[in-house]
Amino acid sequence: MYYITKRLEIAGCHHLDLPYPSKCSRLHGHNWIITIYCKSKELNAEGMVADFTEVKERIHGQLDHANLNEMVPFNPTAENIARWICDQIPHCYRVDVQESEGNMAAYEKDDED
Repeated sequence: MYYITKRLEIAGCHHLDLPYPSKCSRLHGHNWIITIYCKSKELNAEGMVADFTEVKERIHGQLDHANLNEMVPFNPTAENIARWICDQIPHCYRVDVQESEGNMAAYEKDDED
């Protein structure tokens, strides 16, 4: 099995739709640290699991300096963002989304996904 990891920093803002009072319901920003994990039993024709540049363009190119509420069709929690990113990248099996020093969410595909 071959593995790669791509780490990105994305500046973006969002607000959360929550059923209780929270400062996160107001528009605010983060410098998100996103780590993308990919694996494959076989390498592509170029000898890679995935092209690092393509991985960056798919995610950074869409989300950097964006209002995430306008970019995704769901409540943009760190957990939901992690799952969405995982679904965008071929061979991706795990994504970590760190929105601040003390707050991180992860999504990892089950073998059944």
